[in-house]
Amino acid sequence: MAKSMSQPVAKSVAWIASLLLFVGGFYTSPGQAGDAAVASPEPLATAVAVEVLERGGNAVDAAVAVAFTLAVTLPDAGNIGGGGFMTLSMNGATAFLDYRETAPAAAHRDLYLDANGDVMSEASLTGHRAVGTPGTVAGLWAAHQRYGSLPWASLVAPAIALARDGFDTPAWLVSYAEDIRERFSGTTNFERYFGELRAGELFAQPELARTLEHIASHGQDGFYRGAVADAIVAEMERGDGLITAEDLADYKPVWRRPLSAAWRDYELVTAPLPSSGGFAIIQFLKMRDLLTSAFAGLAHNSPQYLHLKAELEKRIFADRARYLGDPDFVDVPLRSLLTENYLRERIATVNPIEPSITESVRGGLEPRHTTHFSILDFDGNAVSNTYTLNTDFGSGVVVTGAGFLLNNEMDDFSAAPGQPNYYGVVGDEANAIAPNKRMLSSMAPTILRRDGKVAMVVGAMGGSTIFTTVYQVIVNLEDYAMDPRDALAATRVHHQLYPVNTITYSPTTPLPEATVAALQERGYVVIPHDWEFGNVQLITVDAEGTVRAASDHRFQGRASVLAR
Repeated sequence: MAKSMSQPVAKSVAWIASLLLFVGGFYTSPGQAGDAAVASPEPLATAVAVEVLERGGNAVDAAVAVAFTLAVTLPDAGNIGGGGFMTLSMNGATAFLDYRETAPAAAHRDLYLDANGDVMSEASLTGHRAVGTPGTVAGLWAAHQRYGSLPWASLVAPAIALARDGFDTPAWLVSYAEDIRERFSGTTNFERYFGELRAGELFAQPELARTLEHIASHGQDGFYRGAVADAIVAEMERGDGLITAEDLADYKPVWRRPLSAAWRDYELVTAPLPSSGGFAIIQFLKMRDLLTSAFAGLAHNSPQYLHLKAELEKRIFADRARYLGDPDFVDVPLRSLLTENYLRERIATVNPIEPSITESVRGGLEPRHTTHFSILDFDGNAVSNTYTLNTDFGSGVVVTGAGFLLNNEMDDFSAAPGQPNYYGVVGDEANAIAPNKRMLSSMAPTILRRDGKVAMVVGAMGGSTIFTTVYQVIVNLEDYAMDPRDALAATRVHHQLYPVNTITYSPTTPLPEATVAALQERGYVVIPHDWEFGNVQLITVDAEGTVRAASDHRFQGRASVLAR
C-alpha cells in the first residue's frame, strides 16, 4: 500500500514519478475478478489514481485526484477552467453529473455576429469573450460531496505538488504549444505562461499551485469566491470578457438522470442532454442492429461497411443539428428520437449503394481537444469522466496570478443557424446562445453494465468525433471480437454530414489505398483527418470477471490494472 498523502502534501514529484515504475503501459495484462483499473491520458495522472485506489479510495476519489492532476500535467485539455460530464455507477446505482460551462449572464443570441449579421468565428474561439463560466471545480466538489470517502484536500495534494515542484516537460506538450502559439500571438497572455517550454526541463506552475491550495482548503468556494474568483473577474475586465463575480457565485452543477437504453445483453448508461454524445451512441447502436442484414458478413472497415456507417452518421448529425440543445432552455423530443419506429423510418432512407444527398437528410420528426479518463475501483464502482477546454489550450487566456487556462466553450453554441463551429458542426435555434444556458456537447462518457455490474467504462476526446469513436470501439469489441488493445488500435473513420460526403480517417493508421479508391468511386471525398482523434480510455470486465484496461496507443496515456 502506498503511503497516505494525508501526511504532508506529497513530499516531492519524485515520489509521484516513482509510482510510474508500477503502472502499466498502453495496455495491461488481464486482472482477476474484483481488481481495480485506471485508464487515463497522462502517465502521472494514472500513477496518482493508482495511489488513491491502493490506499482505499473509491472511483470518485480517484476521479477527483486524476482531474486535478491533469489540470497540471495536461494543460491543453485537463482543466479547472473548463467543464465536463461524469457518468457513474456507484453502489449498484447509476448517476450523471453535468458540470458543463454556462454562458455568462451578459451573453446574447447575436454575440458573435458583426454589424452585417455575419459570424465572427475567431471571436468565439480566442480571447476573453470566448469563455464560458467554468464548471470543473464545482463538479468535482459535488461528486466528492455525494460519493467521496477520502479527505478532499488529500485528493488535490498530488496536483499541488506537481504544480509547485514541476514535472519533466514531455516533447508532445512542447509540440502542442508550438503548434498553437501563432493563433494566440498578440491576443492573449499564452506566451507568458507556455512560451518557454523545453522538452525534458522541469515545468513548474507556482501560480497554479497557489490556486489549487485555495481549492484544497476551501472546496468549491476556493474557486468561485475569494481570491481566485477575484483574479478571474480581473482577467475578464482586462480583455473585455463577460464573466462576472455573480456568474461565478451562481454557477451550479446539475445532477441529471443518465440516458440509458437496453442494448443486447447490456444496460447502456451514457450522457444525457446537453450532451449529444449519449443520444448519438444509442441511435448508432440501435440503427446498426436494425440493419443487421445489411452489415452481415462485412469485413471491418471494408468499403461497404464504411458507406453504411456514413449513412447512419448523416442522419444522426442531422437530428443533432435540428433538435438538440440545453434541456433547461428548449423542449427536445428525445424519447421520440430514440423510439424503434422512428429509427426504422430513418434507416428506411439509407441508400445502400451511394451517399444520400446531404441536403435531403434533415431532422425526421417534422417538415479537437477534450480529455477522458475511466476508473473502476475494487468494489466494482466506476466513473467515466470527460471534461474539456474545447480546443487545444482553450481560449489561450491564462488567469493572471492564478495560473490556469480558460475555456473557449462559447464556440459550441450555434452563432447563427446553419453556421459551422470549429469542428465543422452546424446547429439550429435549439443551440442558440442565451444567458446561463449550457452549450451543446458531443462528450460521451459511457458505462455498459451486465446484470447490474460494470462491463465497460469508455470515453474519448475529439470534439464531434467523440461519439463516432466510442461507437466504433464498442462495435469493434462486440461485433468483431477484438480485445481492448486491438479495438483501440483499429483505424477510425468519421463522417458528420458536412463537409458534404467527406470521410476522414486516423492519419497515423490510414485506410488501405484500395478502400479509399472504392469509396471515392461511390462519390466520397476520403482524406486523413486534420488531427489525430479519439484518445480512448477503456476498461472492460468480461462475464467471468476478468478486468482489462487500455489507453490509446496513439497518445501518451497509460492504463493500469490493480490486483486486490
